[in-house]
Amino acid sequence: MEPIIPLHREPTTYVETARIGDHIALLTLKRPLSRNAVNAEMADEIHAFVSLFESTPQWRVGILTGLGPVFCAGSDLKEIVAGRDVRIPRPGGFAGFVNRVSHKPWIAALNGSAYGGGTEMALACDLVVMADDAVLCLPEVRRGLFPSGGAAIRLPRLLPPAIANEVLLTGDPLSAKRAYDLGLVNCLAPQNQVLETAVLLASKIATASPGAIGACLKLGRETLDYTLAEMWKRNQQQLVTIMASDDAREGPRAFVEKRPPTWTAS
Repeated sequence: MEPIIPLHREPTTYVETARIGDHIALLTLKRPLSRNAVNAEMADEIHAFVSLFESTPQWRVGILTGLGPVFCAGSDLKEIVAGRDVRIPRPGGFAGFVNRVSHKPWIAALNGSAYGGGTEMALACDLVVMADDAVLCLPEVRRGLFPSGGAAIRLPRLLPPAIANEVLLTGDPLSAKRAYDLGLVNCLAPQNQVLETAVLLASKIATASPGAIGACLKLGRETLDYTLAEMWKRNQQQLVTIMASDDAREGPRAFVEKRPPTWTAS
């Protein structure tokens, strides 16, 4: 794995930011003594980095992980009790992340278990690598709340209805193995190899054309919201855009010349 190079553009308290190589951005939740529970300050720092990630052309893939044995415990309930509810509407939704507008892929590298909003942050990512001894859990209904950071929306789209209802309505944890078998997780790894596995996955994506990756993400995210006929129209629009790009000429040319392509799309 290439070295992790810290970023020092903006001072942060509750997250660590770094890059790996030229094209991978790394965002690490940094409240390990609070199991990386999200407070308002952390949410602001996450949202600021997501915005920086989107506006930095050379960054092609983002990785989200946590410091310590737990990925994220969700909302900081102490903040809620004190009247500082981090679930209030904010740019990007919960944690400044779950409803963000992103044109680049994010990989959740679950170094440990994810609870509540932590699970919802993972579900907001495009790919998931998970520690093989970790769990996903949405316990909100046991606290008089409901998973309002996207789980109640995303899980029924990602899982069979009965399984989605089981996870949402019981608050019982979902093991890493079962999450993998159900297709929620791409890769399982020992805890100390989760980040390395996520970086390997990100590196594969980062070698592809950013424009083509963006087209795949856009169509994939829209496909449940429109009819098949409408999606074919949108597919054609993306095809016209991609075929007019420099990358669409560079890719086949590099293949014929037996060399790595040099992408120009941001």
